[in-house]
Amino acid sequence: MSIAKPALFVLMAATVVALGCGGKKPPVARPLPPPPPVASATPPAPTTARPPAPPRPSVEPTTVPPEPVRDDAIASATLDELNRNSPLRPVFFALDSAEIDPAAKAVLDANAPLMKRYPGWVVTIEGHCDERGTREYNLALGERRAQAVKNVLVASGIPASRISTISYGKERPAVVGSSEEAYAQNRRAVTTVN
Repeated sequence: MSIAKPALFVLMAATVVALGCGGKKPPVARPLPPPPPVASATPPAPTTARPPAPPRPSVEPTTVPPEPVRDDAIASATLDELNRNSPLRPVFFALDSAEIDPAAKAVLDANAPLMKRYPGWVVTIEGHCDERGTREYNLALGERRAQAVKNVLVASGIPASRISTISYGKERPAVVGSSEEAYAQNRRAVTTVN
């Protein structure tokens, strides 16, 4: 019986070991693939070589428009000089009218490129009338004249934010008098630089 006790002991130990492992298989080491064949007799590159630099992001060049060419006399003029000898010509209107006739359109077609050339100019269009009619009527007519000029300039590509309007009606005549010549000179829209 003495031999049976050690055999029983070994059997119990094997059972405990078998139950403790849970039937898991040990991991199997897989062999590494063979190195690729060398095609030429050149020695391999050293392993300390730097990896290639990452590509640099593409940067779009910013285009800065050239500064507009300016006439020295206009560019160096003070605001008072500029408005006294204004390169922006006035527009004249028929009696009781705010319509832009062909002559007025030609004047505005000449004024618009000048305003584009000096994009820093902010202007006021003043509507004027002759002395005939009531104050209220002439203020309203002067405003329609100033607005008509503004509409043509905006249609020519001048931003509306650069243009304001005001009506002086018959309060600021260019020529004092009660003749048709004086009346014709007073029915106008004048563009002033602010």
